Amino acid sequence: MSYNKPADFVQTMIDVGEAKIKTGTRDLILRGTMAGIILSLAVVVAITAMVQTGIPLVGALVFPVGFCILSLMGYDLVTGVFGLAPLAKFENRPGVSWGRILRCWGWVGLGNLIGSLIVAYLIAISLTMNFSIDPNAVAQKFIAVSTARTVGFENLGADGWITCFVRAIFCNLMVCLGVVGGMTARSVAGKIAAMWLPIFIFFALVFEHTVVNMFLFPLGMILGADFGIATWLNFNLIPTILGNVVGGLLFATIPLYLTHKKTSASLDAK
Repeated sequence: MSYNKPADFVQTMIDVGEAKIKTGTRDLILRGTMAGIILSLAVVVAITAMVQTGIPLVGALVFPVGFCILSLMGYDLVTGVFGLAPLAKFENRPGVSWGRILRCWGWVGLGNLIGSLIVAYLIAISLTMNFSIDPNAVAQKFIAVSTARTVGFENLGADGWITCFVRAIFCNLMVCLGVVGGMTARSVAGKIAAMWLPIFIFFALVFEHTVVNMFLFPLGMILGADFGIATWLNFNLIPTILGNVVGGLLFATIPLYLTHKKTSASLDAK
């Protein structure tokens, strides 16, 4: 069969979570950096498609290509690690502690940030001919989107912060289902299809993703968007990270773990 049953892929989720926790620091940073680079380029492809066609849905259709590539290469997004790593702790795997889980999250997240910032600067050079011309239509779109999702939230105060947090919850529900989707199939084509669907949903609905935002907002600032690092952190990145943790764990991986690993007794057994 080309499909792994839920009980099987949930076991894989636990094993993968443990493996990531026990991965060395150098590899966590390297895999995180490459994931940040690839996902950032996928954002550029998506925004370019949106500008060229005038149809936002086209951008959502092409964006998952980056997620599929980085997943098949074995690179790591901190959003996926948010959902997978704690499962090994729930299973009391040897050598797994909350401290090592946080270490894993931190190094992968740092790698994602490094990769995202590298691409942000290089794409800014590409879009402005090494800052010799005014931002083109694609660059203007980046400025507009990054401003709307920082200053726009800031202008709403607590309501904007909560909105960003909720969108981040939904985002990582979909992203972690995309990560798990790659474990449900045995063929490359099957893995791509299973990953593509939830990632399309998150991008189409403009949910908030930690790593995407590590690229999108620094690029906006480099291109001249009128907001600063404090606004980005307080009204986007911080609520996005918190929401992604909640969405990845409480809405994605823990329900799968509870119903397919820690199953309750069947009615026939009573």
